Amino acid sequence: MDIYRSSNIGVFLNCNERFLLVPRGLAKTKIAKLSEFLAAEPIEISVGGSRLLGPLVAMNGKGMLLSRFAEDEEIRVLKSATGLRVERLDSKFTAVGNLITANDKGAIVSRFLREFEDSIRDVLDVPVEFLTIASYDQVGSTSVANNTGAAVHPYTTEEEIAKVADVLKVDVEPATVNGGVPFVASGILVTNGRAVVGSLTSGPELVMLSRVFNL
Repeated sequence: MDIYRSSNIGVFLNCNERFLLVPRGLAKTKIAKLSEFLAAEPIEISVGGSRLLGPLVAMNGKGMLLSRFAEDEEIRVLKSATGLRVERLDSKFTAVGNLITANDKGAIVSRFLREFEDSIRDVLDVPVEFLTIASYDQVGSTSVANNTGAAVHPYTTEEEIAKVADVLKVDVEPATVNGGVPFVASGILVTNGRAVVGSLTSGPELVMLSRVFNL
């Protein structure tokens, strides 16, 4: 699938097991198709007026952390629509979605956000560990996880894989999307047993991702 003629669907969309965040103004037919396939309730939203919901939101099934650019009304809408804890992370590093990967069992967080450990733990309601993935601090862009599996950058070391698996309590495997892109979060949305990938994702990549997430 493409969003705005881009295969980088994870840049514009975000989801957990129950909710699908979509940019305001996205075609209703596309929203309905995505929502039905992922079995997730769609919420039309922006963050700081931006449609880049992947980099600007970190979420699991318990809470959402938004970029400091998020507006009060956007936070109100998300709280009302989801019933989850939704908070603004007041960090100079605004792309919180690129710096956190979380499921309902744990969160992998960039050391750039170390001073916000308590806030992240409280909102997402899971244990927090500060790690790198493939030596990158941008752990939210180099990995994607749900409650059954996690895909990580292909250069992730065995030691890093073991640590990620221990924190998230799922099987972890290296993978790519969109014909070899190693920043896996840019090209996939995954819920419980369902996934949508960017249009350039190859057959072998689909097989790998299906195995990772038990699809």
